Amino acid sequence: MIAYEDDFVWGLEPTLERKMAESYEKIMCEKEQGVSGYFTLGEETLPLMEEARSYAASNTFIQQCDTIVIIGIGGSSLGTKAIDSMLKHRSGKIKRMLFLENPDEIDLSEKLASITKEKTLFIVVSKSGSTIETISIFKEILAYFSLDYAGADKEQIIAITDEDSVLDKFAKHYSIEVYHIPKNVGGRFSVLSAVGIVPLTLAGYNTEGILKGASAMSKRFFSGKEKHLLKKAALLTAHSKEAPINVLFSYANCLEDFTKWYVQLWGESLGKIDSDGKHTGLTPIGHIGSVDQHSFLQLIMQGPRDKTVTFIKLESFQKEMKIPDISLKFIEKTDYINGYSFNELIDGECEATKESIRKQGINVDMIVLDAITEKNIGELIMYYELLTSLCGIMMKINTYDQPGVEIGKQILQKRFK
Repeated sequence: MIAYEDDFVWGLEPTLERKMAESYEKIMCEKEQGVSGYFTLGEETLPLMEEARSYAASNTFIQQCDTIVIIGIGGSSLGTKAIDSMLKHRSGKIKRMLFLENPDEIDLSEKLASITKEKTLFIVVSKSGSTIETISIFKEILAYFSLDYAGADKEQIIAITDEDSVLDKFAKHYSIEVYHIPKNVGGRFSVLSAVGIVPLTLAGYNTEGILKGASAMSKRFFSGKEKHLLKKAALLTAHSKEAPINVLFSYANCLEDFTKWYVQLWGESLGKIDSDGKHTGLTPIGHIGSVDQHSFLQLIMQGPRDKTVTFIKLESFQKEMKIPDISLKFIEKTDYINGYSFNELIDGECEATKESIRKQGINVDMIVLDAITEKNIGELIMYYELLTSLCGIMMKINTYDQPGVEIGKQILQKRFK
């Protein structure tokens, strides 16, 4: 179960309420017209999940391997990595997932050295099929492990890409297992498609629970039961000039990769030139509490009033660790916390930080997860994807393209030709 709370200083005006109603109609049209296909991935990916389960059950190599290497970057890896990070501490016989994302020679060589070829499944993920970092790393893997992709080792490779992409053609030519991403689902919205669900299913995760959580959230929203999303989007976009930065403070280490996924989703979707030709956007910043209370909090409290803050906290970490009842000479002032659990400590810090920020007149809201579960993860992903679409509609931009990124790709290509 997830609860949503807000403590916005800003109030809703009649103009904003009209904007909310208009935006709801527009996102309904996006869904009906298939502008983006992520809205229904919770239901539509279920058959693909079953297909992946069947493939794993019939494949001796996948049953025996202990590591899955994901070769991808950005939307091709961040969401999968986030879910793996959130669930791996509580799951049983799960295969190790290793992510090769950045063409950083030090990181790449260290990770390659940790891989045992005979026990590893390699999954290359690229929507276009030609992402330069991904394909370059894939080539290095083929060379490093002498992988016979045309023969004996092809069962160790899976491709996830758009149908008819160059990677799709490569995989089909060599009879390599391939799964497709819906054409109308962009990379940063694709974690609930084959991009995330196939690797996570093969790793042993309960991906059905994730999909059902996402589906339930989407259905509730489109039946008018999640109006807090409309309110949040309306307030953030209406005040985007005075507060263009949204800080996500996640109070659990296992949410660190989720905050990185949020940063990509928010930044790549909302940093655009609007219909009036003006540069616009909402800047995302991701932090982990309580660690970043000792760094970034000072800037929030007494720096420029250009931020909103969203907290994510867990009611239960599903562990039971108490702070020992030990009194240390000269450090007795810390004894007030003795006997409390670490869960109570981090929860108290989250609440105290939220209250201190609110007292400075800064807009805050909170997402409360009763625990880390597959259903909650699916709901949280869909929550942020819907919120992103709503903000894009209200800002009068195309949420689903990334022309700024394409310019950099073109310059890179010319540099090496």
